[in-house]
Amino acid sequence: MSIDGILNVNKPEDKTSFSIVALLRRLSEEKHVGHTGTLDPIATGVLPICIGQATRVVQFLADSNKTYLAQIELGIATDTFDREGKITHRKDPSSITVTQIENALKNFQGSIQQSPPIYSAVKYQGRRLYELARSGIQVKTKPRRVKITSNELVNYELPILTIKVECSKGTYIRSLANDLGQYLGCGAHIRNLTRIQCGPFLIEDSLPLSEIECIFKQGILDKFLYPVDTPLLSWNAVIVDETNELAIKNGCSISLDEENPAKTKYCRAYSSDGRFLAILHYVLDSNLWHPDKVFSIG
Repeated sequence: MSIDGILNVNKPEDKTSFSIVALLRRLSEEKHVGHTGTLDPIATGVLPICIGQATRVVQFLADSNKTYLAQIELGIATDTFDREGKITHRKDPSSITVTQIENALKNFQGSIQQSPPIYSAVKYQGRRLYELARSGIQVKTKPRRVKITSNELVNYELPILTIKVECSKGTYIRSLANDLGQYLGCGAHIRNLTRIQCGPFLIEDSLPLSEIECIFKQGILDKFLYPVDTPLLSWNAVIVDETNELAIKNGCSISLDEENPAKTKYCRAYSSDGRFLAILHYVLDSNLWHPDKVFSIG
């Protein structure tokens, strides 16, 4: 019997996101397993893993906002922007005050331009930046626009400060730490990083790997697996009759009685008996809804 759903994994330090996907693929014996946004090996916290048909909603969960707790050390900059890199700059940060940090953080809120670290999975001419950096090839990374909804100073005990950051897809907290260090004039890098939320998934509900392995051994995975539509629950939902259900399954566009005054791009479609059927995509010119992804769950 196929497994379709999402596991809220609490990623430990020194494990790659890919290695956790490989573990879940082995435990579940499902071919289709994927994560919803890479966490660096030193990072911990929420890593939703999509299994079976849930891999088809990865893009929507990956696009959701994330929240992090970042521990940043002032006074030392590194080439990787974290504690594992080579030191590139040192300066005594003892004169940096809480007020200076809070004022500096205000410059890194809203829609900002951010350059990804040279040691990152971003591609340049078909190759990962970290591959080029390890080969000694210098590439000037292009800044890209990201959105930082909020960044709050949680604690400051010289030279370590902790901030809570809510941000959009594509934001590098390592880059934020490095940029903050440059702004303060003393340099900085990430000491520890924990993702505490990814879309609807919270760290207090996440499962450590040891517990996940026990869950599989005991055959009680269904008690901990989130439904495929969990990342989409903020969207509008429609219930369709049997005629429209058949049309959706055949890939045909349908007309809905519900108006779409806000011209929302997507909605969720369910059968009359509550089964999740499809992600419908609104076609503006025709005023019809087209099945973007169709599911066979339940």
